[in-house]
Amino acid sequence: KDADSSERVLMDMRWGLVPSWFKQDNPSKLQFNTSNCRSDTMLSKSSYKGALLKGKRCVVLADGFYEWQQQQSGGKQPYFIYFPQTKDAMDKEVQGDEEWKGWRLLTMAGIFDCWEPPGGGEMLYTYTIITVDASKDVSFIHHRMPAILDGDEAIRKWLDFAEVPTQEAVKLIQPTENIVFHPVSTFVNNIRNNAPECVARIELGAKKEVKATPSNKVMLGWLKSSQEGSPQKKENDLPKWTSQFIHSPSPKKTSASVLQQWLGKQEQPAAKKHKA
Repeated sequence: KDADSSERVLMDMRWGLVPSWFKQDNPSKLQFNTSNCRSDTMLSKSSYKGALLKGKRCVVLADGFYEWQQQQSGGKQPYFIYFPQTKDAMDKEVQGDEEWKGWRLLTMAGIFDCWEPPGGGEMLYTYTIITVDASKDVSFIHHRMPAILDGDEAIRKWLDFAEVPTQEAVKLIQPTENIVFHPVSTFVNNIRNNAPECVARIELGAKKEVKATPSNKVMLGWLKSSQEGSPQKKENDLPKWTSQFIHSPSPKKTSASVLQQWLGKQEQPAAKKHKA
């Protein structure tokens, strides 16, 4: 309630918004899917309206996202969609507070909420990704796409709940043309597959062989380094409820890391307090 609206924090949240007013003892009992939220109904649906009007806006970070194009043959061709990347991305490692020059993360607009178990317990943070009509370039793949915030100014306005009111912030929710894409193997269709091959470009009509090409070496290197540098918890070693809803009990400020620049520099102006 007394958060600084200009301060950015990085936090784990469960995908699939659980409204704060949900009264069941288990969030899995929510009867509807809240992974995505349509921009044209987010101010009318009770699942999202309350959180949005309270300024609970967030940015969801990802390397990119997948979408499947319906084929005349009846199958579906997956595509990987992401921000355009610089040629020198990933050429050197980040040292301390040095500016990040690697893979540009996709920044998708989201809404979050905080749910507390009726019987008491740790707060569960959950989020939904806002979707819009697809931009012209990707509409042949699918008619919808995530609402992507392109650039730090758009991100700043979306996150600043104190200075940018809801009606002003929602104007940022528009399709963007500043994205690129390429077809990938149906290897990605199996959710167990979590490897660099999931983003490797393929040639349509050629033999279905997962092969890295020069154009996606940057992405493969980024994913490989991320996997090697971040030890992951084994869900089988966790209690069932915890493994379903892994979260941090409270927001954590990040130290110098690849997201340091995105989270904000020390030279930022003094944080603004939310006005009641």
